[in-house]
Amino acid sequence: MLLRAENVARQVAGRTLFEGVTLDVRAGDRIGLVGANGSGKSTLLRLLAGDEAPDAGRLLLPRGTRVGRLRQEIDPEAPRSIGEEVATALAHLDELERDYHAIEAEIETLGRAGQDPTEALAHRWDELRARFAAGGGFERESRVARVLAGLGFAQEDRARPLATLSGGWRMRVELAKLLLSEPDVLLLDEPTNHLDLPAIEWLETFLDGYGGAVVAVSHDRTFLRRHVNRIAELVGGGLTLYTGAYDQYLAERAGRIESAEALQREQAQKRAEVERFVDRFRAKASKARQVQSRVKMLERMERAGSPALPPRTKRMRLQIPEPARAGEVVLSLEGIAQRYGERVIYDHLDFEVRRGDRVALVGPNGAGKSTLLRIAAGRIALERGVRRLGHNVRAVFYAQHQLEALDPERTVLAELERDASLADIPRLRDHLGSFLFSGDDVQKKVSVLSGGEKARLALAKLFLRPANFLVLDEPTNHLDVGACEVLEDALRSYAGTLLFVTHDRTLVNAVAGRVVEVRSGKLRDFHGNYDDYLRRLAEEQQPQNPLPNAVAGAAAAPVRESHQLSRERRRAAERAAKQLARIEAEITLREQAIEALRWRGGDPAVYRDGEQMRALEAERAAEQAALDALYREWTVQAEHAEAFAEPMTARDGA
Repeated sequence: MLLRAENVARQVAGRTLFEGVTLDVRAGDRIGLVGANGSGKSTLLRLLAGDEAPDAGRLLLPRGTRVGRLRQEIDPEAPRSIGEEVATALAHLDELERDYHAIEAEIETLGRAGQDPTEALAHRWDELRARFAAGGGFERESRVARVLAGLGFAQEDRARPLATLSGGWRMRVELAKLLLSEPDVLLLDEPTNHLDLPAIEWLETFLDGYGGAVVAVSHDRTFLRRHVNRIAELVGGGLTLYTGAYDQYLAERAGRIESAEALQREQAQKRAEVERFVDRFRAKASKARQVQSRVKMLERMERAGSPALPPRTKRMRLQIPEPARAGEVVLSLEGIAQRYGERVIYDHLDFEVRRGDRVALVGPNGAGKSTLLRIAAGRIALERGVRRLGHNVRAVFYAQHQLEALDPERTVLAELERDASLADIPRLRDHLGSFLFSGDDVQKKVSVLSGGEKARLALAKLFLRPANFLVLDEPTNHLDVGACEVLEDALRSYAGTLLFVTHDRTLVNAVAGRVVEVRSGKLRDFHGNYDDYLRRLAEEQQPQNPLPNAVAGAAAAPVRESHQLSRERRRAAERAAKQLARIEAEITLREQAIEALRWRGGDPAVYRDGEQMRALEAERAAEQAALDALYREWTVQAEHAEAFAEPMTARDGA
């Protein structure tokens, strides 16, 4: 056991979030912590990290166990660069390096004086160097570079001051520090928020190879499906545990509810039968004994009560108003140019959205996805080009930072009234009720709402009146899983046109019929959903058959490839080269890790401990298996790279 929360309870502002909660975190666990917004998931993570104390119960942590939590806020005014801030995660290695270098200098001084180092000094040097190697000290620069690159930071970004970063990029810095520190227990609160899809996929690959335990709060259902082996659900002030993957949890929870409901129906039917018998034969002396027996049976039933149903989470009720029919072309962008300072985002961009399209924009952060949404919604002035909305089009825009536009001094009801017409006023309370604001909740100030509650209020404003063109930037941010599912269902049945950006791959797969990749100021169109898009990219990385000669009998003269195919081959060759470079870097890291484990095995404190040596050998075997797999992958990718390179070499040499 790495960590145990035992019967913990927590209250906030006089309200009990949860009580009697017990959770064991064991080696190899991948626990998904789920529950409605406001149920206490983030609070429980803070308790597990030791950042807050429980109001009741206790936290048990074996000596030497390290727990790391992804903080939601860091100091934006810290006078450090990105590289310097991330390097603080490995400060303990710098200290070890200084210490063993100091001993090396002392040993050298003794050598120049013709003296041998003492056994204690030599042993101390061996111990420090072994700890440095085991901690990844010799490859720390490559580790920092790999993590920063995986999270989307370019090499030149390492010198940028933290103060120049947005909140989302500062969160990436915090995530990089946490991953580099490699705690025994990793506590992640919405780790995929603020990440683009390539960075999410890199993070998932990292977690696949991570040796510690993970407890994650996430509304990203694809992330949960891929990575958890246990679910801990906070609902009704308690914690319910489920073993298995996320879909198993959904099935088991539904099964538990169905069984409990069936038992309730069966018990109610039995009670009704007994009551009918008592009522029918109460006055008959010949049935007095049987009646008395059944009266006692009813009394026992009353004492036992009805079987408890598993607590249910309240869910939003969202039905997007039926929109008016728009013209055939909903949006047309022609010759669009846009820049921020000296940075060119688009230059002569053309883009069209037709009625009924469901377009998901994908691509790395900074590629211009949000800019394109704001252009489509008419929220920014164009430097050059023309934006046209089609006939009878009414567009509404949900910005990524929509929550910041809410007035913190207004009540929930007053905030909705800002966007309401006189005709809307009588139905505002019912409308808010659909978004789980009922009774006195509508009089709460926006400033006291949680992130999830603010997101629901922003959606309530968005869907107050019909619109036939929805432009949505990260609409699932801050929503819990249940709310994401409700939004997904509503968007699937929506009759209008949709243009959106999201890191929620489940939502893209369920809703999108067209994926547009935004990269380097250019757009590439793909038919289908996100999985279809990934399949197409994978197919493009496969080697192409060389073109046949155009003229019979001219086999000796190579045929020049078409310009389009030439470009595709170049891109494929570049991708293959990048894949090779990535694999080679991982091979280097695995080889260094195996070498570090060998060093660690030479430590007397380790090789004298049978349990530690067995664990070390198991770890070394796992690293070797991973290394062998990388060698096999390298061989396959090298063959692909050669297949791509040969036609280009022949062409370039012509």
